Amino acid sequence: EMCIRDRWYQRRVRGAAAALSFSNVGAAYGTAKSGVAAAHLGMIHPNRVMRGIVPVVMAGILGIYGLIVAVIISNNIKNDGYMLFAGFLHLAAGCAAGMASLAAGYAIGVIGDVCCFAYAKTEKIFVPMILMLIFAEALGLYGLIIALLMNNRAGAVESLCTVTK
Repeated sequence: EMCIRDRWYQRRVRGAAAALSFSNVGAAYGTAKSGVAAAHLGMIHPNRVMRGIVPVVMAGILGIYGLIVAVIISNNIKNDGYMLFAGFLHLAAGCAAGMASLAAGYAIGVIGDVCCFAYAKTEKIFVPMILMLIFAEALGLYGLIIALLMNNRAGAVESLCTVTK
């Protein structure tokens, strides 16, 4: 039944934890992988470093996606009348945002690594690098959008159920 109350508080916060932790792992991987390549680029061509850190900045944005979802889920957690179905929807929303950002961080790290080394050899790779990074970042944005939609659905289900004490 959809209207069963969730009695364990631990289950309520798992969605927020999943969103924050997975997205930050993706952001950290993307930052580290592309940051090493940007540092190498700075040793070879110091005048190209500012363009070379674009992947690092884009990877950092993924952590913000997870933070947004975690805050929204945390604000919707109630002490009384919190339904089991809403708990699982919040968990799914956190996993959707977190895993999407994890995948995007991996993609940004690999693209940033390879393209920074290529950018050290030729400037013609910069525009294709930006396009690839935009498409990789979009993966994290898709997860954020789906998580927000799932969070809204969890609130709608709670309003349908009448809680008796």
